[in-house]
Amino acid sequence: MKIARDKILVVDDDQGIRDQLMWALNDSYEVLSAGDGARAMEIIREQEPQVVALDISLSPIGQDEEGFEVLRKTMELDSKSKVIMITGNETKHLALKAIQMGAYDYFTKPIDLPEIKVIINRAIYIRKLERENELLTEKLQEERKFHGIIGNCPQMLNVFDIVDRVATTNATVLIYGESGTGKEVMARAIHRQSLRKNKPFTPINCGAIPENLLESELFGYEKGAFTGAVGRRKGKFELADGGTLFLDEIAELTLALQVKILRFLQEREIERVGGREPIELDVRIIAATNKNLQEEMEKNTFREDLYYRLSVVSISLPPLRDRGEDIVLLANSFLSHFNKEYGKNLKRYSTEALLQLQTYKWPGNVRELENRVKRAVIMARGNLVVPEDLDLQLLEKGGRLTLRQAKKKLERNFIREALIRNRGNISRAARELAISRATLYDLLEKHQIDKEDMK
Repeated sequence: MKIARDKILVVDDDQGIRDQLMWALNDSYEVLSAGDGARAMEIIREQEPQVVALDISLSPIGQDEEGFEVLRKTMELDSKSKVIMITGNETKHLALKAIQMGAYDYFTKPIDLPEIKVIINRAIYIRKLERENELLTEKLQEERKFHGIIGNCPQMLNVFDIVDRVATTNATVLIYGESGTGKEVMARAIHRQSLRKNKPFTPINCGAIPENLLESELFGYEKGAFTGAVGRRKGKFELADGGTLFLDEIAELTLALQVKILRFLQEREIERVGGREPIELDVRIIAATNKNLQEEMEKNTFREDLYYRLSVVSISLPPLRDRGEDIVLLANSFLSHFNKEYGKNLKRYSTEALLQLQTYKWPGNVRELENRVKRAVIMARGNLVVPEDLDLQLLEKGGRLTLRQAKKKLERNFIREALIRNRGNISRAARELAISRATLYDLLEKHQIDKEDMK
């Protein structure tokens, strides 16, 4: 079987340079070549070479803009790309500028073949180490799943801890969270971890069923209870016997139905609509809402006694915009899922796409992120997800989010997450971020971050 070799792309408008490098490197690598920027970008997108040797001045008249443009686009596709600049002694200052833009290294003409082989070998070795780290990160992402739920931010870890402690009891649970934060997913996780896991999990959305039908949906009815009741029918409570009943959007219940729910929680029995005989049931109640029930009680639209019965244990799910690195963890998980569903092979998000994912407000929370990634997988043309595939509108109070604002937000998020992971330890966080302690202190002051809060 033929062993795949590492790919090197040589980009230079001088055919002699290209031939010289191809001859010198061909024994060890698969060498590709391009004489201009457009062809170079085609090869980079299609072949994904491990290293790109790029001439700063691609055009015959010595203009360097095209070389910098290829570098910029390559780094946008993958910020870990190993681009080695080819330069003359008279343009060495441009090579230093290129390194500031993200280039890995440079070498000068006339070419010293032993030197460039050392530089390329080192670049490939580092890229392989980075890839191994990426695979390890992916493995850790799988380990961070909690009953199918992905989360590593402090808020979600706290939620998981509460679920671990409450799941094996019969206590009622009240889950708070904005629409799309995963309230039903969390309710299912509690059920799967409970002693009732082999019994039914029965969900019902109290806000999705007309008021005049909701009572019979919940409690069932007897034959002849109303026009059209041609036979006896069990409701959600009876269907959930022995298991868990999930009452989503509990705040939408009328006061009359709240009384019937309260009676069940007190007596553990119900009556069907049109029935006279009480029916004893063993059902655990988990309720959820996106409303503030304290405010609903003040408005007399939610019963105080029911609130205290439901909220034996309360769980508050954070909005996606406050979950930091979880956004990327979730986005990668959705990318893998939809790749399989649609038979695609998108490898990752471009640097700019990641920037958008981390700076967007996500008003629709996890559900919106899932739908955006699904759209991106369907619409993407190449091997990467780019901003156009996500179709996000990055808006601030005054209009579209600027690149400066987006970078500032991303930098602040990275610093906060590093401090949280290292429990506020400045030295360890600085090492992780590959900056000095003094620089980190400057950044804490710049972004008004209190390291004590990160512990």
